[in-house]
Amino acid sequence: MPNRLARETSPYLLQHSENPVDWYPWGEEALARARDEDRPLLVSIGYSACHWCHVMERESFEDPDVAALMNERFVCVKVDREERPDVDAVCMEACQTMTGQGGWPLNAFLTPEQAPFYVGTYYPPQSRHGLPSWRAVLDGVAEAWSQRRDQVREQGGLVLDALARTAQLAPAQAPIADAQLTEAVTTLRGHFDFSGGGFGSAPKFPTASVIEFLLARGERRMSLDMLRAMARGGIYDQVGGGFARYSVDATWTVPHFEKMLYDNALLARAYLHGWQVSQEPRMRRVCCETLDWALREMRGPEGGFCSALDADSEGVEGKFYVWTLGELRDALGDLFEPAVAFFGATAAGNFEGANVLQGRGPEPAALAAIRERLYAVRAERAWPGQDDKRLTSWNALMVSALAETGAALEREEYLEAAVGCAEFLLRDLRDDTDPTHPRLLRTFKDGREGGRAHIPAYLEDHAYLLEALLTLYEATFDARWFVEALALAEVIIDRFADVAGGGFFTTASDQASGFARRKDLDDSPIPAAGSSAAFGLLRLARMTGEARYEELAEGALRILAPIVGRHPHGFGHALQASDFQLADVREVALVGGTVDSLGALARVVRDAYRPHVVLAGAADDAPGAAEVPLLQDRAPVHGRAAAYVCRRFACQAPVTTPAELAAAL
Repeated sequence: MPNRLARETSPYLLQHSENPVDWYPWGEEALARARDEDRPLLVSIGYSACHWCHVMERESFEDPDVAALMNERFVCVKVDREERPDVDAVCMEACQTMTGQGGWPLNAFLTPEQAPFYVGTYYPPQSRHGLPSWRAVLDGVAEAWSQRRDQVREQGGLVLDALARTAQLAPAQAPIADAQLTEAVTTLRGHFDFSGGGFGSAPKFPTASVIEFLLARGERRMSLDMLRAMARGGIYDQVGGGFARYSVDATWTVPHFEKMLYDNALLARAYLHGWQVSQEPRMRRVCCETLDWALREMRGPEGGFCSALDADSEGVEGKFYVWTLGELRDALGDLFEPAVAFFGATAAGNFEGANVLQGRGPEPAALAAIRERLYAVRAERAWPGQDDKRLTSWNALMVSALAETGAALEREEYLEAAVGCAEFLLRDLRDDTDPTHPRLLRTFKDGREGGRAHIPAYLEDHAYLLEALLTLYEATFDARWFVEALALAEVIIDRFADVAGGGFFTTASDQASGFARRKDLDDSPIPAAGSSAAFGLLRLARMTGEARYEELAEGALRILAPIVGRHPHGFGHALQASDFQLADVREVALVGGTVDSLGALARVVRDAYRPHVVLAGAADDAPGAAEVPLLQDRAPVHGRAAAYVCRRFACQAPVTTPAELAAAL
């Protein structure tokens, strides 16, 4: 008989709806029962594309005897970490504090007052590899609660107090200085793997925000080497495009096969910038293939993008993606030899007797035909499961990638997709039932009862969307996106800013969470929400001249000032924002003329990598131009479209030709 999760929309929660465990979703019903019965909460956290989450479900949560133990002793709560990042963040930080490591599945035991007192990750059905069995953990925690309840409560309270301290970090007296950004580059260089590309050893993660920071600082070797290494490796899907979540080895050869929307949005943009600075064709190809994959396999009919593809198909990790030599020969025929040389495929394989395809050999002239044949054959296999919920924050990252790439490469289909996704977010993920206090929502799913959005949005949803709307405005010069960005900035300030202590809280001031309000400071691996809010407000300050935007952004960055130089791996987006704040930013306003004549000037700005430019534009009679402060009091020159280049609102004489604009930048 289905449990309470059958009423949810999250694919991950629905996967557990037939478990014999008496699961609750996170919410007041479960919390009230824990309080009323003075029973611990067992909070099990994962996500639909998580391989070991599926394993633990099969081994333990589907076992009636194990489920009976869980139901008897605990109030059992299932959490989709992607829907509820607030719950996940508290439990993950507790896990890292208690054990020195983390990951998913994440299994946390909380007091009825929601204080974590025992936290771990995967537990096997029988003890092995130094891990206790799940039954032993259940017995031990239940015994501790029964015999030492006051002590457990005291321990949980201490943990909760420690976790709340991130919100109490005071901003440094001095802002982040250029010397700290230089120190960050030096620190990154000391950890860079110059033979395999990337940072450290196995496993390796595609740290897009760090790459973007290095590119913005003018560092080319580490940033481009990492982009090249990933593009050559098996972490990149050489057949269908798009990136897996991480590599299990140091050479980017064998991935953990799940594909996440956020990785691909961030990496597509990094490859666009890599192409702009290097002009290497593969950089451009990987950027476009990644976006094409998202449009083909992840976009829903309403314009939003699904969250992830599983690592597994037919219960086997990577089965959809790997190839034996015989399968390649059958699929490719006369193209087999050049394909095998390019992909590095062998009879022995590199993953459990099969081949994760790479791109390390000479690129064949018929590569497009090879990929087309392999894709057609692979499409006949059993596909990995798809997590088809749409998250506001991750969709906003994809809006940014599509908009900037569409404008830079003049790919109209990307711009149309960016506009369609932004319209979906502002239409279907915004609750306007109270017009005086409209709010964003976190997640959308068609579900069993028709499409619905729910869960109040977090800071990351608002911050990523602020950045996306500004990028979409710069890509289209449609003033409605700028107007929406202004309104969203005010929501961020009103509901999330810590005016007294600096920075931004993860949850809104009127958002019930059950935990003390925290601040999202480090990239994990998506940009830290506070850093994203700061970056968006800094860009908006350059486009409006509004000093309070910059002041609030600087307050958020000052919290990180003591650590970003020494620990740059976790603060790539904050480093990007700080680099932008310290740079000699150009404010470019394009006005007048026709769309075509204005486009010739815009092309000068968009074609090159310009991380320290903000751009506004309006052709003659464009609606809404008066809403954009950077365009005010600007006029065409002798009837011709003109470009005004300013530095902190001190402007040069206007120019009218692309060559003059290029020289002014």
